[in-house]
Amino acid sequence: MGIDEYGGGQGPQSDVLVVTTNDAPGYRVQRVIGEVFGLTVRSRHLGSQIGAGLKSMIGGELKGLTKTLVETRNQAMERLVEQARVRGANGVLMMRFDVTEAADVGTEVCAYGTAVVLVKE
Repeated sequence: MGIDEYGGGQGPQSDVLVVTTNDAPGYRVQRVIGEVFGLTVRSRHLGSQIGAGLKSMIGGELKGLTKTLVETRNQAMERLVEQARVRGANGVLMMRFDVTEAADVGTEVCAYGTAVVLVKE
């Protein structure tokens, strides 16, 4: 698993700026649109559960689960950006992730934040 498979976030060409801060330096909030979120629920397949169980006995990183969580967070982020775009935003402030177990069948990942219209200062 290469380093590119461990990360996420936006590419340089995104038309919606997503930040974890209250503001975006160099921009002014022209209009607040409101909360947006992207949600996905993923189940683990049997092979990764068995592998994770064996690995947990000897210690070390659970690479299959790490890769699945990265893919899941990226999908939630993509859905967040799409929701912001559809509502007319070009920015999302205070973006956060929330991760919970979903009825013992999978993991729910929600990316959420405040959709805004930003103008360059």
